Amino acid sequence: MTNTPKTPTRTEIQTPELWNFPMDYPMSIIGHEGHHETLINEVKLILAEIFPEFDAATMQVRPSRTGRFHSVRVNLYLTDADQVNRLYTALDKAATVRTAV
Repeated sequence: MTNTPKTPTRTEIQTPELWNFPMDYPMSIIGHEGHHETLINEVKLILAEIFPEFDAATMQVRPSRTGRFHSVRVNLYLTDADQVNRLYTALDKAATVRTAV
């Protein structure tokens, strides 16, 4: 029986060799139209679970040019690949999140 490497899911790091931990990681989380307040609350809950030391007061919320969408900008301190995978999985499952970059 051969051990074939596990293929990462779409929310897992695809090229781990390009990540240097620990690192500061700026991120924008873009919400669905009309979900401004619920987006902020959902992002706070996700970040509090994965990054207990994260200060929610540092979050910056900005509307899009047209005002239809909002983005939450955060700067995270990542220590390992598991945090990244957990973060993107949680954001992918979040009802108010459209995308994260």
